[in-house]
Amino acid sequence: MDVTPQHTDSPAREAEGPDGLEAAVRRTALAATAYRGWSRGRRAELLDALADAIDGARDTLVPLAHAETHLGAARLQGELTRTSYQLRVFAREIRDGGYLEATIDHAAQTPMGPTPDLRRMLVPLGAVAVYSASNFPFAFSVLGGDTASALAAGNAVVVKVHPGHPRTSRAVSRIAEQVFSAQDAPADLLTFVEGFEDGVALVRHPLIRAAGFTGSLGGGRALADAAAARPDPIPFYGELASLNPVLVTPRAAATRAEEFGTGLAGSILQGGGQFCTKPGLIMVPTGDAGDRLVASIGSVIASAAAKPALTSAMAASYSAGAADRAALAEVRARGRDSTADDQTRPLLLETSATALSPALLEECFGPLAVVVRYGSAEEAMTVVDMLDGSLTATMLTAEDRDDQLGDVLAALTEKVGRVLFNGYPTGVAVNHAQHHGGPWPATNTVHTSVGVTAIRRFLRPIAWQDAPQEVLPIELREESTDVPRRVDGSYVLAAQHVHVLGADGEDEREAGST
Repeated sequence: MDVTPQHTDSPAREAEGPDGLEAAVRRTALAATAYRGWSRGRRAELLDALADAIDGARDTLVPLAHAETHLGAARLQGELTRTSYQLRVFAREIRDGGYLEATIDHAAQTPMGPTPDLRRMLVPLGAVAVYSASNFPFAFSVLGGDTASALAAGNAVVVKVHPGHPRTSRAVSRIAEQVFSAQDAPADLLTFVEGFEDGVALVRHPLIRAAGFTGSLGGGRALADAAAARPDPIPFYGELASLNPVLVTPRAAATRAEEFGTGLAGSILQGGGQFCTKPGLIMVPTGDAGDRLVASIGSVIASAAAKPALTSAMAASYSAGAADRAALAEVRARGRDSTADDQTRPLLLETSATALSPALLEECFGPLAVVVRYGSAEEAMTVVDMLDGSLTATMLTAEDRDDQLGDVLAALTEKVGRVLFNGYPTGVAVNHAQHHGGPWPATNTVHTSVGVTAIRRFLRPIAWQDAPQEVLPIELREESTDVPRRVDGSYVLAAQHVHVLGADGEDEREAGST
């Protein structure tokens, strides 16, 4: 099938204005009803076909995304690979069926008396909204992880396109439309809207049953409040703001200063600092070893060129934020300046634990980081106590056993969703064990937005009591053996092949039962 996008300035299944939004949401809700009846295998085939289609169109999509975002061809090639991989991961998961949490408790006599036959599993919600991110035109956009997990769960999706990459979004949407036609899927399984007003109206629409968002704290909070203020409040899953603190132990500074300094600088600068997992606060011990580590970070920052921001508004916001923070701390290094428009000049600041301003603990989206020097475990703990929630925290230690600052690490762990050791937070694996979330303001939910369990956001449980077999979903019928189930308290594995996901995302099958 030829999926090369045609006429990319003309969006597929787009809503325009209040009337267009109303029609689009209603069409999507009808599509959700039809799609709900699809088997898991058929949904998996659809996701695989979408993955193949965007892989096949990368020679068109990558240059288009680069022209809009300036993120670079190499970065965008990698992101497109991640996007198709995510789709294949969810295809594999819905074939497996474990995500359904299928549970059966047969009628029984208990110390509390007789209990009925109860059968429970997760089912799709209906039509859901997905808000695209600025910094990931593929992986958190029209066919990104939020959409992939929602489609995998059996929902239809209305995407709010980000204004930073509208032409790319339209091209991907048109590819999806061609795949839906080839797969005999509802044409309105995926629609999209553009513009601020339609974005707010979308989360308020009574037919939208949940929303996923990746973006700014202010924008996310406004949408979350709108979702909660509805006559029928709906779940709003927001990934918002994250500082991603790093804690360097004294022994790490003494033995690995240059190694960690160079690595941290690379993580700060990666993607122009426009990653939600950029390390924005680095706690470094006082003394000569800490000085060497900070100098190592600074030397890389000072030699780094300014990078274009994703949008003019984001460039202006970074410039203002950098200026405000530079007035509150010592400037240790500035990157090379540029006369081009909308550039973000790298900046490294330093302050002490005793002089740390709360204003320095707010995320600055771009290539800026703050070093906080601590003189004792007590001072490090004081810094941690000031922190809000984050997606990640990183512990940098000596190569041999290093249990310094264990109490500080324990306190830091309470404030994040992922704890790294001797690595750097930029880069998020897509798998079963991943958790991309954290306490407020990192997110407003306990669920992850990356990885297999992201599907849980777009499902709800239903229990059937004393239901006839023919009324039950196939996965809850007595004779079903194709999904893992908990039966009368015991976990029963499915009588099917083991599914092993290869490095390329393809489903490699091995004989045996799961």
